Amino acid sequence: MNELTDWQFRDARTVWHPYTQQQDWLSDNPLVIERAEGVWLTDVSGRRYLDACGSLWVTTYQHADPRLKAAVSRQLEALDHSTFFGATHTPGIRLAERLVELAPSGEGDDRRLTRVFFGSDGASVVDAALKLAYQFSVQSGRPRDLILHLENSFHGDSIAASSIMGGRQSQSTYGPLLLNTHRTTSPAPADGLDPAQAAARALDDLERVLADCHQRCCALIVEAMIQAAGGMLPYHPSFLQGCRELADRYGFLLICDEIAAGVARTGQMWATEHAGIVPDIMLCGKGLTGGVLPMSALLTGDHVADAFTSPDTTKTFFHGHTYAANPLACAVALENLAMAEELDLPAVARAKGAVLGALLEPLAKHRAVRDVRRLGVMTGIELAASLPRAGFRVCAAAQERGVWMRSLGDVLVIMPPLAITEEELAQLTAVVEASLEDVFGG
Repeated sequence: MNELTDWQFRDARTVWHPYTQQQDWLSDNPLVIERAEGVWLTDVSGRRYLDACGSLWVTTYQHADPRLKAAVSRQLEALDHSTFFGATHTPGIRLAERLVELAPSGEGDDRRLTRVFFGSDGASVVDAALKLAYQFSVQSGRPRDLILHLENSFHGDSIAASSIMGGRQSQSTYGPLLLNTHRTTSPAPADGLDPAQAAARALDDLERVLADCHQRCCALIVEAMIQAAGGMLPYHPSFLQGCRELADRYGFLLICDEIAAGVARTGQMWATEHAGIVPDIMLCGKGLTGGVLPMSALLTGDHVADAFTSPDTTKTFFHGHTYAANPLACAVALENLAMAEELDLPAVARAKGAVLGALLEPLAKHRAVRDVRRLGVMTGIELAASLPRAGFRVCAAAQERGVWMRSLGDVLVIMPPLAITEEELAQLTAVVEASLEDVFGG
């Protein structure tokens, strides 16, 4: 048995992987990664793979970036961890200040995101946002217990986050445990509608729902500008603009989930900037530390935070995580945000997204492809063929050709680190095309 196979068997004996049917694990030939540098992963046998999905959308610029490694090293010499419960520390304060400085601002909107609550991962700040919205409604004198969300949405897989999942698997499996929510129409183009028409239809449906339940609605949560895990589904900015207007009209909080899209990947620092709006609560995660350490953050404004400032201790926000604002994560996030500004990563995402889009144009005509869609570098290739596990098969063929991809059902997902070169983008798209031929024939 070679080294790679030995590691695979050792893994199979002891590890339970997320979103994985363990029965298929060994037959699916999982990679065992040992090193990474730039946009390349290396397995324990020494073979390299182009990381086409940024290690599940977290690697903002590149693996093993020297500036990010140095930031962690410097912070480790000073302070590895100190709790945020009843104490604070300088890296956490600096990161909060920087996030407030970078937060979106809308033209003619005096709303500002001025407060930062740290979490450990995406789902942890989604949970915080839902609790915050409900408690805000109670402490504002109008208790509301209903949360609205969208078809095709994904916000994590805790019990609270599963309650606002746009698909039906969590509802069917965990239904008795879930929160009181209502799902409304996705703004993503479908049924022959163009993006503006699809957004208008979704807003019409949302307004119909609100006509019946606005007095119970404490929040609407949406993924900003693209439904990522729903299949990389971009939508028209008018939908976010309409959500902002409805939230103001009916008095509920608008929560924008930027966990996947935030930190430059869509061509703006924050995806909400495409629509020019300011949410009441904004969530960020995945790319915040450049893929080095787990961290997430919830940003909100004084108009929300003031409802929790009181001599009445029962109005405290009772939520927190042991490793929230870990100093190492704060330090590397600060360096990653500095790089995003100095390298103008939003512009990089726009430029490389345009290159990727041009390279994929011929693929859109492939007989096995139903649709190619993209916002910045966040790209989905939806397959038209009905082969069992078609998306997985294409990804497996790409792996044999030296490209690591993930699929969401029959949607191939491409979201590479922004350091990827044009030559590497061309290599990536050539492998995707060849892998389609491998699976669907010449």
